[in-house]
Amino acid sequence: MKITEALLAEHVVFHHLFDFIEKSAAQLKTAAEIKSLASLMECMLAEHSRTEDELFIGPLEHCFEQIGQCETFHQEHDQIDTCLKLAQLATRSNRARQHLLAAVACSRKHFDKEERIVFPLAERVLKAKTLTTLGQTWLAQRTRVANKFSAVH
Repeated sequence: MKITEALLAEHVVFHHLFDFIEKSAAQLKTAAEIKSLASLMECMLAEHSRTEDELFIGPLEHCFEQIGQCETFHQEHDQIDTCLKLAQLATRSNRARQHLLAAVACSRKHFDKEERIVFPLAERVLKAKTLTTLGQTWLAQRTRVANKFSAVH
């Protein structure tokens, strides 16, 4: 499996999470309920972003600089993180909800850019063997996490 395929598969999971958050956010009554979803999203995105940065963005950094997107991608990650932190700090449910939904909207926009620009760029710039090797590294990381989780439970 190539790293682009693995990350796209993770994106599919996130799109389902985003759908769930958008559908259920209006029914959530307390700030604590909303903060819980923000915390879940933050935790999941942190691992995904770390993996992207370490395995994927690094080898393509020079390409992002050439097309003027390097700073933009980092700013988008920061914007998502800020919205999620504000959702978790909010004391009123309506403010927490606004920040959580803003994080979802920013995430969707960012994922769309990755799917339209970054993944195709990687397929053009990196060799198939490199993409597959990075995919194997991704799988090994996810297997370690799964094994650690199953050992605890």
